[in-house]
Amino acid sequence: MRGLRARDLSEAFAASLSWEDYLASDADKAASWRSLYGDLSLTDDQRQLLSGFTRRMPILMISGIWCGDCVRQGPILQALAEVNECIELRFIDRDAAPGLMDALCINGGRRVPMTVFMAEDHEPVSVMGDRTLNYYRHMAAARLGASCPVPGAPTDAGMLRLVTQDWLDEFERVHLLLRLSGRLRQAHGD
Repeated sequence: MRGLRARDLSEAFAASLSWEDYLASDADKAASWRSLYGDLSLTDDQRQLLSGFTRRMPILMISGIWCGDCVRQGPILQALAEVNECIELRFIDRDAAPGLMDALCINGGRRVPMTVFMAEDHEPVSVMGDRTLNYYRHMAAARLGASCPVPGAPTDAGMLRLVTQDWLDEFERVHLLLRLSGRLRQAHGD
């Protein structure tokens, strides 16, 4: 997270869009996002965990509405964020945030999606991208093994559950970090 500054993140967050506004930026491409969102379902345990979050958690997904990995990740993030109003998820196109993309290069490249988890004052807490561990395992098995999937193939329900859990684990990790932060505990008197 070197080079990420709260001021820059605050400005990017202010310029970012809600789920609906982001999808409205390209109605044709939004159909894939909405379709995957419709395939999602959270368990009661997942909902209960998320509903217990108490710290405000701004989350910025740097994305491309055209990006297949973004289509797979964005709806999951939206479904998780909808459970608790403390989670403030926003979306910004990667081309609207070149400075952030430079600060978030992975393996020498500007990859999307990149998701930045922040404290309430936009101090960076965690960055996750471009794919979750379970999805990389899935890709490795397909691409390094005997068969290779057809590009653009749908995400099966089992993989969708695994990737959703990966994201939920990161949401929980960040929330616990925020709850245990000495700086924030002092600010909130808890």
